[in-house]
Amino acid sequence: MVKHERTRQIVLAVIGLFYVGLLYPLYTDLWRSKWLIEMHNEECEPMFITFFVVLGVFLLLAARKPRNYRTLIAFAAWQSLAHSAVMIIQTVQAYSHGTPRDFKDVIITAIIGVVLLTLVPSRQAAID
Repeated sequence: MVKHERTRQIVLAVIGLFYVGLLYPLYTDLWRSKWLIEMHNEECEPMFITFFVVLGVFLLLAARKPRNYRTLIAFAAWQSLAHSAVMIIQTVQAYSHGTPRDFKDVIITAIIGVVLLTLVPSRQAAID
């Protein structure tokens, strides 16, 4: 059981660091108004990235004692799966309108969601 808990902590920390690492793209989007000039007024992306960065900080906190953060881990998992589902719809719509779109982000967020879902401590473990 201790090995499983340690694995949970490591994976949560890696995903948390990945999300916090999105600070760099956030910085580049905001620096010199890139979101406005180069990204054609795409103000939603920097705001959306901010959500992931903050979630990453909380996942890093959860990595210390995952049993105490069961709800947060479940939220992060379901949020990632919901995000992936929306991106699947957007990708299919883009292709139907003749605009090719990459599936990598869909796959990455789906994998993160499934991994986080498997890491959610059981209710009994959270009580103990």
